[in-house]
Order: sequence, then structure tokens, then C-alpha cells
Amino acid sequence: DKIMLNIKKFEVNPIQENCYVISDDTKECIIIDCGAFYPEELQAIYNYILENGLKPVLCLLTHAHLDHVFGIKGICDRYNLKPMLCKKDEELYLNFHNQLKSFHMPDVDYNLPDIGSFVKDGDKLTFGNHTINVMETPGHTKGSVFYYCPDEKVAFSGDTLFKGSIGRTDLPGGSMFQIIQSLRMITQLPDDVVILPGHGDKTTIGLELASNPYLDR
Repeated sequence: DKIMLNIKKFEVNPIQENCYVISDDTKECIIIDCGAFYPEELQAIYNYILENGLKPVLCLLTHAHLDHVFGIKGICDRYNLKPMLCKKDEELYLNFHNQLKSFHMPDVDYNLPDIGSFVKDGDKLTFGNHTINVMETPGHTKGSVFYYCPDEKVAFSGDTLFKGSIGRTDLPGGSMFQIIQSLRMITQLPDDVVILPGHGDKTTIGLELASNPYLDR
């Protein structure tokens, strides 16, 4: 029997970032890119986890930009987790307070939690009865990754691929050349793979190949 993933999207923080809570019938769940900035945004995530009887087991980052990490202290403290991300974004992660400065945002009075472990291309992460494949997709940042669940044909693209667009490459560590290489690799995924991006609406590989000016096979 096909065991469905339950995917709940929370649109959070002033930059309208998508945080995802993904669970299956085992009630284990993973949290991807918790950018919750306001207390009520974190509370909404806690409530969802509580009301559905979920057990958070992984806190994953597609990359380490500030709008994707604001809420991970709250998540990691509450559920005794440590964030996982690509080593190539470690420096960006550790520079969180400088990121706030460079985006002219007020500093915050907390530090991000210590990194638990690093993910790399080809890694397979498991939760419940699902496996998530890690695909390194540098370009938006050096350590950007896709989290792809082949059983369910769902991929979490962070800020690498959006509906009709791609992530910006003009920030430190960004590279237009690299993101185009990454996108070329991503288009090898089946057309019906659903893309859940870090901002905006979901899409599919097929739809993006047909309409996104940055993609071709």
C-alpha cells in the first residue's frame, strides 16, 4: 500500500518563507527550513505537531540564509533536536548575526543551535517509513540542497527552484553558473515530481520545464 506523506506548509516571517512539517502514519515528522520569526508563528507549528500527535525527529535546512533559520532555535530546544545542513553552508550559518546586519534587520538576542550533523550529496535520511535523498544543488548558496522523497515524488527545493523562477545568485556564495548546473541535474527527475519551494507556490518538474526560462534538458 502506498503510504502517503502529510505535508503542512507554514508561511512565516516578513520574507514569507515556507516552513514544512512532513509526517507519515508512524507519526514521526521532520521539519524543513523553520524560518518562523514571530512567537505566534512558532506556536502555530507547535500546536500542529501537538494536535496531530507528531514526534519530530529531524530538523533539516535546505540552506542557511536567515529567513530559513529564524525558528530553528525554538524547534531544536523544544524537541531536543539539532539542525542538519550541508557543510558548505556552515560558514553562512555561523554568520547569522552578520546576515541580519547585511539585510538591515535588527539583531536578535539568541544564537542558533549547534549543528548536529552535515548532509551531503547521495545521503539517505530516514524518518517513519520514508527515505529522503539529499541532492546538492549549489548556486543560490554554496551548500544549497534538495530533499527528495522518491517514493512520493516530492522534492523540497529551498531557494534553488521556484514556480516560474530560480533563486537569486547575487548574494555572497551565489553563482549563476553553479545554479544552472544544479538545475540541469534536477531536470533529470521525473516530470511528475512535485516541487515544494522555500517561497511561493508548489509546482512540478514538468511544469517548470515547459514554462521556466531557466530550465531545459
